[in-house]
Amino acid sequence: MKLNELRDNAGARHKSKRLGRGPGSGKGKTAGRGNKGQKSRSGVAIKGFEGGQMPLYRRLPKRGFNNIFAKNYQVVNLGRLQSAIDAGKLDAGTPIGVAELVASGVVRRARDGVRLLAKGELKTKVEITVAGASAAAVKAVEAAGGTISVTVAREVAADVKAKD
Repeated sequence: MKLNELRDNAGARHKSKRLGRGPGSGKGKTAGRGNKGQKSRSGVAIKGFEGGQMPLYRRLPKRGFNNIFAKNYQVVNLGRLQSAIDAGKLDAGTPIGVAELVASGVVRRARDGVRLLAKGELKTKVEITVAGASAAAVKAVEAAGGTISVTVAREVAADVKAKD
């Protein structure tokens, strides 16, 4: 076989019907689209329209609430932190912050901050600064001899204590 003998398989390429080329073509005038209206024109799809019937998205009741002020924290577990220290990605001797966690690949991006959770075990003494931490995570870091500083104060918890 030579390059000039290369061909598609028979029937692999279908020649499209030429529309709107006069009454003799069989697809002249309206080109098979019927008559008039939005749907007879090109590039129109009426999404969600059900022919005048109340659309499904309007028949179903509204549910829930979406808080536009909610913070989106990245979660880091103690076990993940320990494995990064063991792999040499993080230096336990220096203070660990968000920038160090991102640089080491523990988190991909900071978003609204990093929140430390207590899943896993921490054996190394570390000094870490995060936006938030669970009570169990704080206890585990301090049990390992390390220190943890939380940058974002818990206003809600402070308000509840003030009311008591």
